[in-house]
Amino acid sequence: MKPRHVALAVLVVTIWGINFVVIKVGLRDFPPLFFSALRFLVAAVPALLFVGAPKVAWRWVVAVALALGVTKFGLLFLGMAAGMPAGLSSLVLQSQVFFTVLFAAVLLRERPRPAQLVGMTVAAVGIVVIALDYGVGGPLSAFLLVVLGAVAWGLANVATRRAQPPDQLNFIVWVSALAVPPLLGLSLVFEGAAADLAALRALTWTGVGAVLFIAWVSTLLGFGLWNFLLRRYEASAVVPFALLVPVTGMLSGWLLLGETTMAVRLAGAGLVVLGMAAATVRRRAPGTPARAVDAAAGVR
Repeated sequence: MKPRHVALAVLVVTIWGINFVVIKVGLRDFPPLFFSALRFLVAAVPALLFVGAPKVAWRWVVAVALALGVTKFGLLFLGMAAGMPAGLSSLVLQSQVFFTVLFAAVLLRERPRPAQLVGMTVAAVGIVVIALDYGVGGPLSAFLLVVLGAVAWGLANVATRRAQPPDQLNFIVWVSALAVPPLLGLSLVFEGAAADLAALRALTWTGVGAVLFIAWVSTLLGFGLWNFLLRRYEASAVVPFALLVPVTGMLSGWLLLGETTMAVRLAGAGLVVLGMAAATVRRRAPGTPARAVDAAAGVR
């Protein structure tokens, strides 16, 4: 990769790491499900004017909207609102690599490579180490909500692979749009209209900034730059940069929110990142076309 494109990749993973800090800040102003709905609403409304109609069957847009937009992000925001630190959330959520490989094997009959099986085992051990330590020092229910969010992300990845959207930005914008009504409905049922209206009445510039950052910077800008890199380079050159998201997430949580990380959790984090690397990174065999490596990495 050219140096300027390496810089772009580092910029994207830095944005995505800081995003967890911004979520934590925004949760001070909004109920979690309502906050998630606002994020998708702001991301989708202006973009819908430019992306055109969906380029895949509606059933796949709906499936990914429910799995990714509603379930994954709803559970993530709930878990962080319940006490999960921003940095730790950025790490645990990346266990989606483990669940993606698992669901692809069961639902798509994709046989995992030996390196993926080893990596999944190592990452699972790391998650268990963090869970045991976090169960002592924090609410285990919050941790489990984020893990379940990673499970939903794995299902969304498999559905996206089946959909094979030719235009990823078009796809994610429509997924965002369809996630808004269910999230708003869930917020009205479980958080109440009074809480949502109170959040809007007490709206601060901090809350507005959090919504705009997550919607426009993290979602639209970050996703757009990432897909620009994937169009120029093989997935095997780009995807490993995503392993830096937990690093930038935990570092920004420490710098911006004063979050502390125990030695045991750092050890577990190292196991998770190592396992994800083994499950994600793959060398291209001589004579193997780049498209085959892209498919192996789950990128279309």
